[in-house]
Amino acid sequence: MFSKSELAKRLIVMALAIAAVTALACGGGGKKASPTTVPYAPTIDPAAFSDQITNPYFPLTPGTTYVYEGSADGVAERNEVIVTSDTKTILGVRCVVVHDTVTQDGALVEDTLDWYAQDSEGNVWYFGEDTKEYENGEVVSTAGSWEAGVDGAQPGIVMKASPQAGDEYRQEYYAGEAEDMAKVLDVSGTRTVPAGSYTDVVETEDFSPLEPEIVERKYYAPGVGFVYSTRVQGGQEETELVSVTTN
Repeated sequence: MFSKSELAKRLIVMALAIAAVTALACGGGGKKASPTTVPYAPTIDPAAFSDQITNPYFPLTPGTTYVYEGSADGVAERNEVIVTSDTKTILGVRCVVVHDTVTQDGALVEDTLDWYAQDSEGNVWYFGEDTKEYENGEVVSTAGSWEAGVDGAQPGIVMKASPQAGDEYRQEYYAGEAEDMAKVLDVSGTRTVPAGSYTDVVETEDFSPLEPEIVERKYYAPGVGFVYSTRVQGGQEETELVSVTTN
């Protein structure tokens, strides 16, 4: 037989153990299971995709050039994004090719080709990227490069057709290399940048399980697309749209 004090101690231990198991089973206080724990294998039907990307929050019209300026950890950057007339077929889907370059003090530090397509519902999908990092004019890394269908990589949604607050989705998936995700925080915000002032702005929180210490907020204006981003965790980084031109 246990004494009253010993019995009380054992009951407390049992209660704590039950609480711990319950918390794990509920994902820590009733939170939804993270999408990172759910098997990811989207069905891609080429007949349901187009390289004509008209989503108002992520329009990609060939001949359009977006210029962004900002800084990363105190270093000024200029980012030029050109929607080319080139296409690339991935998993049977014809994707538009977007050329993205980043310079610091006039020197090229990153050169990337991104591949996008839009499904019949209006969601914009990201099918991969070919990225190169430069130092002193030489390629020093291609980390982060991936192509859907190669080595298990899968495409993800970069902008939903009708984003709603609370939506959470994968933007890309190449295990251990590229696992960016986003969550919609707001769909009725405002944002002013050098290129203009915008309303009905979609705000997302972008993150990756590969770099959990880094969290960004991004803003997308209807009819324009990406206009502003800021890092809210994991260093200082800010980018804003300076100009949009279309040939």
